[in-house]
Amino acid sequence: MQRKRSDYASRDGRVAAGEFFFASQNARLVKNAEEYYRVMFKGRTESWNLRDEHMAQTVQELMAFLDQWEKPPKLVLWAHNSHLGDARATDMGHHGELNLGQLVRQHFGAEAVNIGFTTHTGTVTAASEWDGPPERKHVRQSLTGSYERMFNDSGIPRFLLSLRDPALAHALEGPHLERAIGVLYIPRTERQSHYFYARLAQQFDFVIHIDETRALEPLERSAGWEAGEMAETYPTGL
Repeated sequence: MQRKRSDYASRDGRVAAGEFFFASQNARLVKNAEEYYRVMFKGRTESWNLRDEHMAQTVQELMAFLDQWEKPPKLVLWAHNSHLGDARATDMGHHGELNLGQLVRQHFGAEAVNIGFTTHTGTVTAASEWDGPPERKHVRQSLTGSYERMFNDSGIPRFLLSLRDPALAHALEGPHLERAIGVLYIPRTERQSHYFYARLAQQFDFVIHIDETRALEPLERSAGWEAGEMAETYPTGL
């Protein structure tokens, strides 16, 4: 397909270029997915890195494709903090893991803007185990010494931090604990399962803090999700 790129593009201009781009991306996905499922059995780090490298490659290919037309392209990527915050500023990087935020920043430099989200407490939609049903869970108050607890101590319910401000970046240099809640949320092992050390000012360019968050509501609510809220009896409710 790559060898015949110019032939495809000459057939019908923009339409042919778009069709070639979609076809080549699908082919790239199949190739990378085959490799990903093979390395899954070798360990978490190698499979994680391969997945985020595929994400970054997709971004670069999409930007190159869109850059052919009139206006300079802009992309907004929505992903979990652990994918978007620069891994080099976290425990992930110390363990040999890289991520999308790091690769995009390395490729695009200051044109890339990494934005993270934090919260102190509230509710979240997450599962208790892989392939488990979504549940509405109470988020425990953030741990003392974490970035989230520092933000809660400010007494401001929601705010935006510009970590490109040198004074603010210095004040939040860290490292400090940071919480990550993804597909799973396991309160009983929260410190082990959801906290890691990070240097926030190097991880993100901006941070949006919402002190009390509200669970994303599924399009199809299950009985388990409806019954999942335990705010009235937390933390004693079972």
